[in-house]
Amino acid sequence: MTFAPLAVAALLAYSSLTDDVRALAARHDFEAAERAVRAYQTQNGATPELAAALSWLARGELAAGRYSQADAHAVEAHRVAAGLAGASKDSNPLIETAIGAAIEVHAQVLAARGARPQAVAYLRRELAEYASGALAERIRKNLNLLALVGSPAPPLEEASWIGPKPASLAALRGHPVLLFFWAHWCPDCKAEVSVLAQIERVYGPKGLVLIGPTKLYGYAAKGDPATPAQEMQYIDGVRRRFYAGLSDMAVPVNAANFHVYGASTTPTLVLIDRTGIVRFYHPGAVSEAEMTTQIEGALSR
Repeated sequence: MTFAPLAVAALLAYSSLTDDVRALAARHDFEAAERAVRAYQTQNGATPELAAALSWLARGELAAGRYSQADAHAVEAHRVAAGLAGASKDSNPLIETAIGAAIEVHAQVLAARGARPQAVAYLRRELAEYASGALAERIRKNLNLLALVGSPAPPLEEASWIGPKPASLAALRGHPVLLFFWAHWCPDCKAEVSVLAQIERVYGPKGLVLIGPTKLYGYAAKGDPATPAQEMQYIDGVRRRFYAGLSDMAVPVNAANFHVYGASTTPTLVLIDRTGIVRFYHPGAVSEAEMTTQIEGALSR
């Protein structure tokens, strides 16, 4: 997972508590992480840093299969963050992190316990609450992880693009389609180019169509502010320099596509079969072996 440059400053502002808890949770030293959280809480009370640290503890416990503990810390993180946020729930990046992670963990705990329909219903309620905020993409990502595979692919907005003119998903019925959501600032996206270029060489002749949606972020090189026209020009320069191996890839440029597909992580890869049904949805980079397996499965349908 990678973050936009403007978000890096917020991440660097995390207190040592958050950094320490994240590191301890990654090592599965949950007792030490819990002690650190409670010591900080005793001294400082409820702060955005406390909420973020609780959310990292919850994520670590989820990854370790400690579902009860993960859910308890997620609930606490959500309660602390929401209490601090008031009416502007996504105004502070630490609060946004805590609420988003808490929602994510609770939904994944429900799904892990066999309550997938309840998890989907919960995420839909949260999406309705945060529909107008920055959390919407993250919630939709988690909803898609549970519910999009096996469902019809949402249409793409294609009015603005770079490179070859994109065809609509409806017009591409009969072809498997691979969506590659990327960002001009994203190093993980650039690292995925060699995998996608090889996939396109092998499966392009078999009908696979690669489309690379991206969006405007309001800045260009080094985070300098940019007008939409300036950023479009910058994106095209990035495409030509770093994505030359994918020169045939159409690049629709619209934030609505990221919103609908919940692409809060870049890259995000979505595989759609010949009938327009999503068969694979993956936030983050994918290996060539895994992508090959998924495409072979879609082609065999």
